[in-house]
Amino acid sequence: MKCVFATKVLASVLAAATLAGCAAPLVLGGAAVGGMVAIDRRTTGTQVEDEGIELRATNQIFGDHGDKVHVNVTSYNRQVLLTGEVPTQQVRDAVAQSVAKVPNVRSIVNELAVMPNTPITQRSNDTFITGKMRASLVDAKDISASAFKVVTERGVVYLMGIVSQREATRATAIARGITGVRKVVRVFEYVSEDDLARMNAPGRAPVTDTNAEAVPATK
Repeated sequence: MKCVFATKVLASVLAAATLAGCAAPLVLGGAAVGGMVAIDRRTTGTQVEDEGIELRATNQIFGDHGDKVHVNVTSYNRQVLLTGEVPTQQVRDAVAQSVAKVPNVRSIVNELAVMPNTPITQRSNDTFITGKMRASLVDAKDISASAFKVVTERGVVYLMGIVSQREATRATAIARGITGVRKVVRVFEYVSEDDLARMNAPGRAPVTDTNAEAVPATK
């Protein structure tokens, strides 16, 4: 994830963090990282591309919009998630257009909010939630934590990854049980269990598809 805010650009990869628990509403998106086996389901080349996309998109946003915005850029399998705050709807749309200029981006999930920038206390709490989510994914022995990327913004947990429906459901339940989580947004690319078995074998299958849907949550 790369972040643009105040008068500087922060290019950061979230590391395993701290800890944080109540059911939250759920938004499912074809649009947060943690597990059992430390194997990334993206190819090495795609991982490098994602890092490059994050850096170039961050620089592009800062060059186009400067300190007017606080934008987090997260790329997974060349799908870019934008989170943070911008002053107007016009700027929100313009930020997405800036990212669209970046080579190798295949889709953009724009979750930017039109509102004042969040204070440092909120961002610290978001980091706490992300760390707790990652730790919880590692503790869940029935899914691979390394298949997930976790981003938290204003108490909203975004989950990205190449996963099966079973893994998506399990990770969502974990996120909804973490204190302080207001909503869970899923930005997943779905594959079958058979596909997962092939991906974990020496010869890995390619992944396509991005799905998006929204449903209310229950406690």
